[in-house]
Amino acid sequence: MNPPLPPLAVSLGDPAGIGPEVVAKSWDNRRALQLPPFVAVGDPRSLTGVWDGPIAIVSNPREAEDVFPHGLPLLAVPAAEAGIAGQPTVAGAHCSLDSLELAVGLARSGSCSAVVTGPVSKHQLYAIGFTHPGQTEFVAERCGVSSNNVAMMLAGPTLRTVPLTTHLPLREVADLLSTALIEARARVTLRGLQRNFGIAEPRLAVAGFNPHAGEGGSLGREEIDIIIPAIEALRAEGWDVVGPLPADTMFHTAARGRFDAALCMYHDQALIPLKALHFEEGVNLTLGLPIIRTAPDHGTAFDIAGEDRADPRAMAAAIRMAADCARYRTLNG
Repeated sequence: MNPPLPPLAVSLGDPAGIGPEVVAKSWDNRRALQLPPFVAVGDPRSLTGVWDGPIAIVSNPREAEDVFPHGLPLLAVPAAEAGIAGQPTVAGAHCSLDSLELAVGLARSGSCSAVVTGPVSKHQLYAIGFTHPGQTEFVAERCGVSSNNVAMMLAGPTLRTVPLTTHLPLREVADLLSTALIEARARVTLRGLQRNFGIAEPRLAVAGFNPHAGEGGSLGREEIDIIIPAIEALRAEGWDVVGPLPADTMFHTAARGRFDAALCMYHDQALIPLKALHFEEGVNLTLGLPIIRTAPDHGTAFDIAGEDRADPRAMAAAIRMAADCARYRTLNG
């Protein structure tokens, strides 16, 4: 029998957002949601301000397993000043960054088996000098991995998608597409499916860029000049890759059964089908890291923070997926 894995580290995110609430609700429903032991990382006041459940302050993640049945384990990272739910502050931004830093460090050291990151406000982080596009790039840097060698996967119960390009204007996407970029993202995705999901021979579908995948060149040549050469190179390496597929027909039920993940050309092409199918259960998983990092696929939702309206299912799904990936990595070495 394999020894139990260390607990997960779950950063609470911005103290004024819904992160503390959805983490607390996840612990409240830990049995029904079948969640493994985890330790929250953040300001205790962000929890007590929105939740009256039991909190167990710990000094070491290893204490989490013993106290988890009785209270939410918490590694305290106090903010410089108490905040109010729904009202982001500079102090809260510093706290969210410090909590993220600690949680990543725990995963890197092996004290925790994975890190789950709560939602942060990039606007607030930029105000304190944060220079990364998001948490993904920050975590990659802390792990010594170039952001070019990681990929953002959005995963739900019946679909996994990876956007080739992420947060940039749509008019700029065509100029950034390249055969080399497609090959690199595809390899990260395929290896990630093996390492994190235990899929020995993963199947990857590649979406076209233009309507109807270019219609043989009559609606654009990106498929012919850029995407097809990448797919051919990947197939020559022995990978099971199909495409380019028309994006409007590759996500219905029967089509999804033919691949393990879809590589999409831009942000909305990947996120619209995922959120349409699994809005409450979408998980953001960073591929290409030496550690496991997941996050719920939603933001801080300052507009509903503190109103007991936040749905914890995406956070719970992120916690479950992080634990599953940790087990697959342990089994596969």
